[in-house]
This record gives sequence, C-alpha cells and structure tokens, in this order.
Amino acid sequence: MKKQFVLCCLILVAGAAICSAQLSSFKPVKSAARPATIVSLEKSITEAFKNKQAEAFKRYLAPDFISVDADGIKNADAEVVDIGKYDVHENSFTDMNVVFLNPEVAMITYQGTTKATFAGQDRSGTYNSASVWVKRGGKWLIVLHTFVRVQ
Repeated sequence: MKKQFVLCCLILVAGAAICSAQLSSFKPVKSAARPATIVSLEKSITEAFKNKQAEAFKRYLAPDFISVDADGIKNADAEVVDIGKYDVHENSFTDMNVVFLNPEVAMITYQGTTKATFAGQDRSGTYNSASVWVKRGGKWLIVLHTFVRVQ
C-alpha cells in the first residue's frame, strides 16, 4: 500500500510539472455551462456516495472513470463497490474553483472536510480534491477524481 501511495504521489508530481509548463499559455475558455453547474454536480455525487445510493452515484460516472487516492487507482466498478465500505457522517467544501478547459471539459478543485470511516478505520480529515467532468451526449459525467489528505 505504501508503494502505491508513493507511486500515486510521483504520478501527481510529474503530472503537475507537465501541466505547469503548459499553463503559461493556458487561457480558460468560456462555456455554456456555468461554474455553479459543476459545483452542484460535485456536491450531488458526493451526497449520493455519502448516502450509499449506488445507482444514483453510478449515473454520474463516465465508463472510463478513474479515482486516485492513497489506496490506489480504481475504476468505476471498484469505486461503486467501495460505497458499502464507507460510513460518511459529514462533508463540507471550501475554496471550490472551476475552470473550463474547453466548452465540454471542466476541472474543479477544492478542499473538503469529512467525518467518515472506511472498513471500520477512521478516515476523517481534510482533503485536497480535484475532479474532471466531461460533457458527453449532452450530460456531464465525471472521468477523474483524486483526493489527498492534508497532513
């Protein structure tokens, strides 16, 4: 598990370095969607997870969805299975920021605080999170979610 976490961190650092090199010429684009739409989607999917509403949760996931956290890299099916292992009592969000990379791709970053357990182990704390949403067939779907606990 420690190796997976270190690998995840290395991937995130490498990705950040590549992205920061490209950001100097990056200009966010305008989209018909508003940032409030993406914020609402992020809160809705989190609420479905918290309430163990697997079918509602799955409706937000793209078929190629990937989640990256300290436990590893998971696809949509594995993420849905994990719903039953979590007991989430409370979630709050701060510093939510949405950037449209193009009219059909949005990235949201934020800090979230949760009171939760996973398979009986306390996972409460504050996390830095990011998600990427894409619009496919007229519907916004999440393709990537990552969260890292603030130390």
